[in-house]
Amino acid sequence: MSMELPQPIAAYFIADRGKGETVAACFTPDAVVQDEGHTHRGLDEIRNWRADVAAKYTYTCEPFEQEQHSDVTIVTCRLEGNFPGSPVNLRFFFRLDGGKISSLEVIP
Repeated sequence: MSMELPQPIAAYFIADRGKGETVAACFTPDAVVQDEGHTHRGLDEIRNWRADVAAKYTYTCEPFEQEQHSDVTIVTCRLEGNFPGSPVNLRFFFRLDGGKISSLEVIP
């Protein structure tokens, strides 16, 4: 990763290459993830969300732009893989709390 991301966000993108458990560890216990029209609340749902994505798709995610707006860090990534519409640029809207991610919204 060539850009300087906040530690919890950098950890998320590294964990995203692995399994749901490592991704879930990046989040607060009551975190919320919104992706593909679904909302996932808490670590169990986040773990299942990531495991489902990993079971369906193989992809790479390369962050290339970062913006800060108040308490939201927006990271734009290039996703390439075996999913419909690949490749695509996605925007990840992160909110942090105590060194962990408290919310993530993924928007095309």
